[in-house]
Amino acid sequence: MSKNDELRYGAPGENAIHICVDMQRMFAESTEWKMPWLPRVLPNVVSVTAAHPERTPGSFRPRSPARVPAMWRRYYERWGSMTIDELGPEMIGLVQDLAQFVPPARIFDRHVYSPWTGSDFHEQLRAAHVDTIIITGGETDVCVLATVLGAVDWGYRVILVTDALCSSADETHDSMMNIYLNRFGQQVECVTTETLLGSWAGSARSRLVS
Repeated sequence: MSKNDELRYGAPGENAIHICVDMQRMFAESTEWKMPWLPRVLPNVVSVTAAHPERTPGSFRPRSPARVPAMWRRYYERWGSMTIDELGPEMIGLVQDLAQFVPPARIFDRHVYSPWTGSDFHEQLRAAHVDTIIITGGETDVCVLATVLGAVDWGYRVILVTDALCSSADETHDSMMNIYLNRFGQQVECVTTETLLGSWAGSARSRLVS
């Protein structure tokens, strides 16, 4: 929470979007990347998504090692069991509670941690006049972190929904939350689902999201 669990800069406006990071079956089911407490935060992620279903849960599509450059090749060789070739497309899909929102929600695929790298995501958001990004999903200390840092660097207002974030490691989740609260105090607002929806539900128009 933003120390007092409040939106310091007021309610998200009509140019706000919701990015839901990595809430896919491969993170929810019995795989090497399972996030054990994803089910605990899922109801809150669903609540934020349901408020504006035209905003899209994001996805991560691990490629085969032959299709990626440099150090990512080593990464996918290490995690070969988690590539699309091994898991199959069904496991790459969203968990059912979120899949029901697609469409109107849209999926923006990424093959690395950050949605800002190797894509025209920023250009799409700027063309849609997006100025605020609300973030839920996982992992707090990996792909959420990459999403937050890129959004900060591009100058978006960033709102993290604290009880709609998860990780596979409690210790690093807690450490990252401490960093978001205490090292990004001017750039990241941390609030609960209840606080966000009290200001945002029904307040923004349809928008392209990731």
